[in-house]
Amino acid sequence: MPPDADDPPMPPATEAVNAGWRAEPDVLPAGLHGRFARIVRRLLAPYTAAQVAFNSRQVQLDNALVAWLSARFDAAQRQHDRMASVHGRRMDEIDARHLILQEELVTCVRDLTRRIDLVLSESERGRLSVEFALRDVRLRLSRLEAALQARAAAGGPPA
Repeated sequence: MPPDADDPPMPPATEAVNAGWRAEPDVLPAGLHGRFARIVRRLLAPYTAAQVAFNSRQVQLDNALVAWLSARFDAAQRQHDRMASVHGRRMDEIDARHLILQEELVTCVRDLTRRIDLVLSESERGRLSVEFALRDVRLRLSRLEAALQARAAAGGPPA
């Protein structure tokens, strides 16, 4: 079964290395062959001891590196989770503020539209009123002119 994509990988198993770090066998053969093996073992003891010490230190280093890497990955994952959480909260706050600003902007635009409509309707009403008054003045002026022309034609005194 494949691991879940959200689960971090498991650190490598170190049990086999920890169990097999010694360089010499535990049991020597019996008889002449065993005696020869003990002589060779005594001759190679300084080298074998150095190899065993090196193997031991190498296994300790491997274990420490695996533990350190595992701790680093865990810390990085926790940091990532914290940052994602903070970033997510901030994005939610930003979205909420944007919605509030959007509603305020829509309200302001609607109010501005109503005011523009009011000004335009008042100016249209005023223009029509002025046109009507001007037409009335023109009509009265033309009547006065006609009356004056009629008097002048009749030879009467100018008014």
